[in-house]
Amino acid sequence: MEVLFIASKEKVLFVNEQIRAKEVMVIGPNGEQLGVKPIKDALTLAEYAGFDLVLINPSATPQVCKIMDYNKFKYETKKRQKENVKKQRETNLEMKEYRLSVAIDVHDFNTRVVNSSKYLQKGHKIKVSIRFKGRELAHPELGKEVLLHFAEAVSDIAEIEQKPTLEGRFMTMILMPKKEK
Repeated sequence: MEVLFIASKEKVLFVNEQIRAKEVMVIGPNGEQLGVKPIKDALTLAEYAGFDLVLINPSATPQVCKIMDYNKFKYETKKRQKENVKKQRETNLEMKEYRLSVAIDVHDFNTRVVNSSKYLQKGHKIKVSIRFKGRELAHPELGKEVLLHFAEAVSDIAEIEQKPTLEGRFMTMILMPKKEK
């Protein structure tokens, strides 16, 4: 019979009786080294302190264990991971894309200028792009003209970070908010 283990995302730490080493290096709850002890003595110390014995480094010789509140450790780890995900999400939101077309109507153009101005005032960057359809690709200068006109419309609060560049069927430009002096 074959046993199949499926890897989990979180690192599994052995706690108390799950630790199979005979001798371990023990670190106290305040970070002080208590020395190399037999596993039974280390478990007694952890129980006496009212905490758990957690295997921190199983690859070291002897294995390193720390006396700590394991549930509090798991809670704080999850909390840190959530904060990191939240920060990562915030950094990903710093760029917003606005799509224009070569034959854009004046009202549509002005609406996108107003919306992007609000976003720029918050301190975020914007990416303005044009997708060329059919024969429009034969005249990329028309798309560049629209992008530069857009940059001119928001020039009081934004400056061009990346000039219009043609990549396949798309021409893109990146604008960033002006730095206040």
